[in-house]
Amino acid sequence: MASMTACSSGSSDESAPLKFVLSGDATQGGGYQKMADKYFEETGTKVEIVDVPGDDLTTRLRNSAQADDLPNIAAAANVDPLWKDQLLDLTSIAKDANVLPTLTVEDPADNKVKALPSSLTSVGMFINKDLWDKAGVSYPTDASQSWTWDEFVAKAKQVQSGAGAQYGLTMDASAHRLRSFLYEFGSQGVVQDGDDFTLDDQAKTALEYFKTMNDDGFMPKSVWTAGDDASATFKSGQVAAYYSGVWQVADFQANITDFAWASVPTPQQPVKATNYGAASWIVGFSGRGKDDATTKFISWLYQPENYTAYCEIAGCLPSVSGLNVSYPKNAESFAMYNAEIAASPAVSAVQTTDQLRQGYEGKSLDVEPLKDETIKYLSGEQSIDQTIDAITAATKAALG
Repeated sequence: MASMTACSSGSSDESAPLKFVLSGDATQGGGYQKMADKYFEETGTKVEIVDVPGDDLTTRLRNSAQADDLPNIAAAANVDPLWKDQLLDLTSIAKDANVLPTLTVEDPADNKVKALPSSLTSVGMFINKDLWDKAGVSYPTDASQSWTWDEFVAKAKQVQSGAGAQYGLTMDASAHRLRSFLYEFGSQGVVQDGDDFTLDDQAKTALEYFKTMNDDGFMPKSVWTAGDDASATFKSGQVAAYYSGVWQVADFQANITDFAWASVPTPQQPVKATNYGAASWIVGFSGRGKDDATTKFISWLYQPENYTAYCEIAGCLPSVSGLNVSYPKNAESFAMYNAEIAASPAVSAVQTTDQLRQGYEGKSLDVEPLKDETIKYLSGEQSIDQTIDAITAATKAALG
């Protein structure tokens, strides 16, 4: 990890490197670091990759903005109202790179694109293939097949008993994952209606179903209520299935050696849906003394040859159209995610783009009411109706 104190990012010193702040590069094969090395070889311009913990990234950028010491580039979770007015115009890059229209979000103040999706992220299901095979339980193997949540739960419980698995399922404690779960039950998620926000009856049904899975020993309740690591729980080899997303593929390739795993279609009840959007947003900051150099690097990064190489190294889905990405491993997993994204309803893509628009408008959802209030529901602190009211009220307080 590079030091944050190597030099001031606001320096106009031509010899100083471009500073690129992000999170999680090491877990995805060091894709951006490898691209930075390639860029230095081609141009002689150094790009310093600063990889910080995901929970610290937003705070780090805010503190940098307040200290007038923003980096040149960042892969941010969203556009932050604190630094939204310091962004470089990336409109021409978005057009030249053929960024997916659903992820081409303009700043409503001037109709310019100032944030580019780093890659396409999507929720999906993994199984411990060894456990399923040991129990002799079948499962769908490609995106043309499907199963309902009822069918999945019944089969996973057979794996629990037949193979001695401790749990049938674990799921990341994330609003991103829970939102896709709601979509699969036919919900539209948290929807703005005038000045208010609402959750439909399908969301209520999904949350009640989710609580049942947590209460009956099918899921490790401690992941959501006590903050246990869902990924580590799955990697223990004692869980039949893991509801997470495409970003896990690179990590599993490197770190799961004790059992065979596989991507399988996400269950539907009755809607075939995922939750997809930008893994993060690439932004360039103006006023750092290196606007041209920053724009040139971002433009280079999104050129087809370079962006394809990044996706292959990092094991991620492209957020631009027209590329032929040849994954060296687990190509079938990436194909399944692409197929599920294509089959998903439009609501499946609203999360990250809505948050980006909110940032442009000076609004910031710094908490996740859907996740936070669901945890209280799972812990028995409030009823389902109180949970829904709390989710919509907290969302309105932040964004209304």
